Amino acid sequence: MAPLPLWLLWLLLPLSPRAQKLPTRDEELFQMQVRDKAFFHDSSVLPDGAEISSYLFRDTPKRYFFVVEEDNTPLSVTVTPCDTPLEWRLSLQELPEEASGQGSGEQEPEPLEQQRPQATHEAGAELLSYQGNDVESFVSAGAPSGLYRLELLSTEKDAHFRVYATTTPASDQPYPELPYDPRVDVTALGRTTATLAWKPSPTASRLQQPVQYCVVVSREHNFKSLCAVEAKLSADDAFMTAPKPGLDFSPFDFAHFGFPPGSPGQERGPRARPPPRPGRAAPSRPQADIQKVCIGNKNIFTVSDLQPDTQYYFDVFVANGRSNTSTAYVGTFARTRAEAAQKTLELKDGKATEVFVKRKGAKLLRFAPVSSHQKVAFSVHSCLGAVRVQVRRGGRLVLSQSVEGVRQFLLRGRPKAKYLLRLKGSRKRASLLKVLASTRPGKHAFPSLPEDTRIKAFDRLRTCSSATVAWLGTQERSKFCLYKKEVGDAYSEDQRKREQNQCLGPDTRARSEKVLCKYFHSRNPQRAVTTETVRGLQPGKAYLLDVYLVGHGGHSVKYQSKVVKTRRVC
Repeated sequence: MAPLPLWLLWLLLPLSPRAQKLPTRDEELFQMQVRDKAFFHDSSVLPDGAEISSYLFRDTPKRYFFVVEEDNTPLSVTVTPCDTPLEWRLSLQELPEEASGQGSGEQEPEPLEQQRPQATHEAGAELLSYQGNDVESFVSAGAPSGLYRLELLSTEKDAHFRVYATTTPASDQPYPELPYDPRVDVTALGRTTATLAWKPSPTASRLQQPVQYCVVVSREHNFKSLCAVEAKLSADDAFMTAPKPGLDFSPFDFAHFGFPPGSPGQERGPRARPPPRPGRAAPSRPQADIQKVCIGNKNIFTVSDLQPDTQYYFDVFVANGRSNTSTAYVGTFARTRAEAAQKTLELKDGKATEVFVKRKGAKLLRFAPVSSHQKVAFSVHSCLGAVRVQVRRGGRLVLSQSVEGVRQFLLRGRPKAKYLLRLKGSRKRASLLKVLASTRPGKHAFPSLPEDTRIKAFDRLRTCSSATVAWLGTQERSKFCLYKKEVGDAYSEDQRKREQNQCLGPDTRARSEKVLCKYFHSRNPQRAVTTETVRGLQPGKAYLLDVYLVGHGGHSVKYQSKVVKTRRVC
């Protein structure tokens, strides 16, 4: 074996009694050095028993060194690529006798500037060579003494990575253990949800160490490490800001290890962004199509808000709360269930169709005129709540409106055109509506209500046997029908709201409830007011009054219901 370059020994030997007293380790001194970030600044020496995070520029190799002073020493070196595949190799160079700790203090080393011209580069004996993006380790139960060199290269792009080296792998237990069955199972799958389950890590049960599980959902692929997830989530600040070429930087920064402090919860990156400075806008960038949520020590989790009929990749990582290291379970993938095929209702020319739409639901209707037409009118009467109406002609969206009450839409006709209507319910409640499609708009349409559909009761004109009410009419001559129904004193607001279904016409009322029907109109909207007195009522009783506006073709629209109460004593 060729002798080790003197300049490299001069760099490493002063560190050996401080950083690596191998195979044993001065824990108090080690922890002090870990807290002192400047100790490893610009250093190519791997610390014993701590994971480092670093950065590679494309096609620019990086080398790290690790000293083992005694033969038959346990050794473990783990490399974790984060955002791109890496090429790396681990080699061994023997330590010459003059490099021992005893001889290092007998003579002063030459100045570094004088030794560099004499430096040579020896490849050494190759122990392991790997290329890819898997988490790979070199493990030896009895490694020989010498200088171990780790060389890394990224040929695709600039990349983040992590390295962990230790001479006490049995006692360190740096990475959480996986159970005998490390697979993630999908136990239930719906259109927008997926339930995942996995076996717990022995690190928590046997070693009594704090762990938490992080679930990752992606549409692209499975991930092999948690740092790969974090690099994908925050490409510009995954672990540390990428240094500028040619400038020195510290590869050993504990501030970027693992998870941020705080309670487990949903995260969009490895650490929270600091608030923007006053007067400066917060930086914005597109979020990756990936989600990470840490759930504590539970081993069952339901992912929600997924898209129907979409393939997702699910990963679970167990993270050690003490070392801030993590291990990946064997991920899985699944496709959410597709939406049930919607039945399309056929609309007939000039005939109203009643449609019920569930809360957050949707219904499809089709209208195919049998004859040529110049115009098509779609009349929509939303009887309960608002509804979103979309009309497509030949696959092209020609109308999208929110409808509450009565609306009519007039479209230009096309030869042999077919129309597809999509009715989408509101988020708050179910919707009930009537839809009428016609190629003769002037003949078939729902009557148009005035802007104010309230019924006003005159308290001064109220008697023991009668009540006087008024309502707004229309500018066109229309038929109005007034109905009454006795209700109990306990008639509630909820019951009144149920009576507000405007799709229920006069044909649903008993003949005994009818007060009168009359025609009325006024060209002046301000004078389009009509009054009526309802007689034959009982003293001290409550009555529900309804007014129906009946249009051409028998289509009716109901005003807002009104409850009046007669006087007890007159």
